[in-house]
Amino acid sequence: MSNKEKEYATETSMENVEHALSKSEQFIEDNQKLLTIIMFAVIILVGGYWGIKKLYLLPQATKAQENIFFAQNYFEKDSFNLALNGDGINDGFLAIADEYGMTKPGKLAKYYAGVSYLRLGNFDDAIEYLSDFSCDDDIVNATASGALGDAYLEKGDVDAAISNYIKAGDVENEIIAATYLLKLGLVYEDQKEYGNAIEAYTTIKEDYKNSAEARSIDKYITRAKLLAAK
Repeated sequence: MSNKEKEYATETSMENVEHALSKSEQFIEDNQKLLTIIMFAVIILVGGYWGIKKLYLLPQATKAQENIFFAQNYFEKDSFNLALNGDGINDGFLAIADEYGMTKPGKLAKYYAGVSYLRLGNFDDAIEYLSDFSCDDDIVNATASGALGDAYLEKGDVDAAISNYIKAGDVENEIIAATYLLKLGLVYEDQKEYGNAIEAYTTIKEDYKNSAEARSIDKYITRAKLLAAK
């Protein structure tokens, strides 16, 4: 390319840039009011979010954490009615979940409420609270899925129980995974799905060798294989 051609190309590029800038400036000028509104809307949204978090959610979380301590105490002592409903002075899980449901302790109260109902034999309410629970902790989520599986099994909904036991058995935690894989295998056996039962038991044997369930898992595998061969 000759020098003149290069100069021409450079001039053309500059003209294109200037033209684009002019169009942008014109757009800003023509839409200044709209852009100002959008800018203020963004500022209000961002500021509002941080304001809600700092001035409302954080104090709420602190109150919820203070309240849940007493309910957890009753839960650990197997006093599930007191854990759920409170003792007349301190709130129980139900009130905490209702009042502070947007906070982490409030969400955790739903899990505790579900398990408390499960222990009391109130399986419908257990399913309601456990189904509505989720958090950012894989282990707690898996434990909730396992408890939900127990509640569905008690209600006779085997498919839902299996689905939740599978979720609980998929967590990277030896104690929880082995516990619910064994339950999964037993449900499969009861349904005469012996191949699936053997698979669940074998997962315990191979992947969770140090678990309590692994110590006696061979007898479950042998039994399932004998039943499958009949």
